[in-house]
Amino acid sequence: MEKSDSRMEVVLLATGSFNPITVMHLRLFELARDYLQGTGKYKVVKGIISPVSDGYKKKGLVEGCHRLAMAQLATENSDWIEVDPWECSKKEWTETALALRHYQQQQISTDNGEIREKKSGCRKGQKRKRNHICQDVPDYNCPESKAPPQVKLLCGADILESLGVPNLWKPEHVNEIVSSFGLVCITRMGSNAQKFIYESDVLWKHRHNIHLVEEWITNDISSTKVRRALRRGMSVRYLVPDSVLDYIKKHDLYNEESEEKNSGLTLEPFLRNSENPQ
Repeated sequence: MEKSDSRMEVVLLATGSFNPITVMHLRLFELARDYLQGTGKYKVVKGIISPVSDGYKKKGLVEGCHRLAMAQLATENSDWIEVDPWECSKKEWTETALALRHYQQQQISTDNGEIREKKSGCRKGQKRKRNHICQDVPDYNCPESKAPPQVKLLCGADILESLGVPNLWKPEHVNEIVSSFGLVCITRMGSNAQKFIYESDVLWKHRHNIHLVEEWITNDISSTKVRRALRRGMSVRYLVPDSVLDYIKKHDLYNEESEEKNSGLTLEPFLRNSENPQ
């Protein structure tokens, strides 16, 4: 008889611009999975990249169709990280807390009401629906289901520290993210994530649900630096996957003109939260 796996299943969700996606974005997933599974308490079953909508209105943000395509190219050889267009395909910007709710609900049940896929649920010989999902049958035919995977927000220290920027995040959303979902934060040189958590009452209260992962092989690659290099005609090979670089060149994505896109516009979170002050 096989020993049951008591580890909590986790889905890592990374939201953001991915403008463009870099190898560091992909490394975040690998670092987070190694850390969580190394605790012996968690089993990471999936990683999701959810590029932000054009409605975010960030300066220099190229069209969502391009950012989505580049992310898909970057993950085409991954057996556990996928790209989801749900957020990116929307006209309006989706707040991160709402995206977390969406993907958590996705783990609980599918839109057509089928129960979630069970990795080891159905007994041998039991009928299955398409995609190996147990049929919705009485409990005596299907073993007791495990809790659905817990979606956790994967981010860098810059995102963690942005939680303290006035009007960038709704206080109730910050509380929901760290209390109901949890954070896996990859720290970098120059950041002091532990001090930031200590200085925030909300983060300190839920510090048990915030996992800080030290990046010992330092990597300071960022989308901002990649765009700057591209504007200046410098090489970014090995900073982004080759397939992504080929796509950038083919569509001439990052130049002085593209960097001025949304220039003079207010970032949507500031605009929305200032209109509805807490």
